[in-house]
Amino acid sequence: MADEGEIGGLKPGKAVVKGSAMGASSSTACQQRPGHQPHQQILLPGDGADADAGPGNEAGVEAPPASGKSKSKKLTLIPLVFLIYFEVSGGPFGEEPAVQAAGPLLAILGFIIFPVIWSIPEALITAELSTAYPGNGGYVIWATEAFGPFWGFLMGWWKWLSGAINNAAYPVLCVDYLKLVFPTFSAGLSRNLAISLFNVCFAFLNYTGLTIVGWTAVILAALSLAPFILLLFFAIPKIRPSRWLSNGQSKSRDWSLYLNTIFWNLNYWDNASTVAGEVEHPQKTYPKALLLAGLLTCSSYLIPLLAGIGALELEQDKWSDGYLADVAGMIAGKWLKFWVEAGAVMSAVGLFEAQLSSCSFQLLGMAELGHLPAFLAKRSEWFDTPSWGILISTIVTIALSYTNFTNIVSSANFLYSCGMLLEFSTFVWLRRKCPRLRRPFKVPLGIPGLVCMCIIPSAFVVVVMVLAGKIVFIISGGFSLLGIAGYFAIKLCKAKKWVSFIKVPEECEDDATATLEGRDEEEKNTYYRDASNRQFLS
Repeated sequence: MADEGEIGGLKPGKAVVKGSAMGASSSTACQQRPGHQPHQQILLPGDGADADAGPGNEAGVEAPPASGKSKSKKLTLIPLVFLIYFEVSGGPFGEEPAVQAAGPLLAILGFIIFPVIWSIPEALITAELSTAYPGNGGYVIWATEAFGPFWGFLMGWWKWLSGAINNAAYPVLCVDYLKLVFPTFSAGLSRNLAISLFNVCFAFLNYTGLTIVGWTAVILAALSLAPFILLLFFAIPKIRPSRWLSNGQSKSRDWSLYLNTIFWNLNYWDNASTVAGEVEHPQKTYPKALLLAGLLTCSSYLIPLLAGIGALELEQDKWSDGYLADVAGMIAGKWLKFWVEAGAVMSAVGLFEAQLSSCSFQLLGMAELGHLPAFLAKRSEWFDTPSWGILISTIVTIALSYTNFTNIVSSANFLYSCGMLLEFSTFVWLRRKCPRLRRPFKVPLGIPGLVCMCIIPSAFVVVVMVLAGKIVFIISGGFSLLGIAGYFAIKLCKAKKWVSFIKVPEECEDDATATLEGRDEEEKNTYYRDASNRQFLS
């Protein structure tokens, strides 16, 4: 974890990296187009719209024939559950510093209470908005709908940068475990080549399709969680419940370490929203997937924690990253220790794949919204995956893998927190702005209740951000200014027609809006799922 004064840090199995301008659409527009992004021209399959290449579009950015069906299989419930699981958790690896920082009782209470005040609100927001706007891009779509393209772009920049930096830790973690067996990978050219090779291999798996990634996540989760189920059975005869009530051996509390550990182990629920366009029947699937992933995540943290604390005499200072493997060895033997360590590597692979999927489909979604050049919306002809999004995200990840990026990681966490504050505001504002928007899943609260639901997690985010050091503030400010400059550079490219963008009119025409009347749910979802249903503007 990060030192005191910094946000976040690294954990085995999960990198803890883990008057506004309003859009042109009105509440009426939201009512007319349930579940749709009001700013784009709507061209549904069968409407016969052709790609419109403006002057200077000789480079050949064309929309392929609208099919209404994606070439790849859609994500079903089970693989989506485990993708969300790896977006958020990946297992109990890295929860140990909570015990070191505040003692057993507060650590256990933290992993019981925090899901209620943080994870549940974030998951409910994701469920409501992902089903109302079932398109790739997720929170970028939401912020664009609520506050306009500037805030949508900035949301995307904050979240994508955080995810790309986050991912840089996982190949490094794999090499760190590999060097225990083969010391030649400890330093030098062999280590750097191994890191690059892991990045490329993981990225290629992602390139082969989201469905493959989803089922790979199922297998990785089963193999990495199995040793903790065995740990519980071996620990039960040795458990003394009184040990769970211990306040620890230290009189002082490291609140910064404690809060960051809890916070970043239960974060990133909204990342799954960026692949909403790839999910089968998202209106029904997302709420179920988020519920099941939440139960799995909380269980994966509490079971090893209760087993390890209850079965062993407390040595609080030893509860640091990786200590669960030692706990397994002391309770069941070295064979289980090695399995837990192998599970950490498998968890790192799953975390990388889930995060890269989120990052790459986010870039695709931003291109479909006109926030980024149109070429980023193109998919692989073989696998129907966002090849440019995967390539760009992987290049950034590889570059960061060779750096000592502690402060950058902490700053990325700060930027993610900025994005969460914007997301809470977006959620409440969309309820007010679009009260009659069709929401297949709706949080059963009025606006005052929603404000109350968001206040506690927002306050917690502010507290975590305040704990950041001066360097983190400076780097985060620099990243934010870079994102703002990028937005205006994109606007200039559009105005000068230097690069092709997907056409995003300021307002939809009434006749285009009317084309949604009488369409079934699948046709409506197609608008978000398929880049071929957009027009291109050079």
